[in-house]
Amino acid sequence: MRAYRLLTEDDTSAFCHKVSEAIAKGWELYGAPTYAFDAARGVMRCGQAVTKVTNEEYSPSVKLGQL
Repeated sequence: MRAYRLLTEDDTSAFCHKVSEAIAKGWELYGAPTYAFDAARGVMRCGQAVTKVTNEEYSPSVKLGQL
C-alpha cells in the first residue's frame, strides 16, 4: 500500500524536525508545504504531506507513524 500522512506543527523548528524524521524513516515528500495563520491561537502553522510505500495491508487500525 501507499501510506499517506499530513504532518502539521506550529511554525517552529519542531516542524522541520518532524518532517526530517519522517524522511529519515523512508517517507517521501508529497506536494508543496502549506503555511497558514491559526487565528484561534494566534500562531502560524505549517503542513507537509508525505507518502511511503509499504508491504502492509491497509486497515484503519494501521499506525501510520510507526511505518
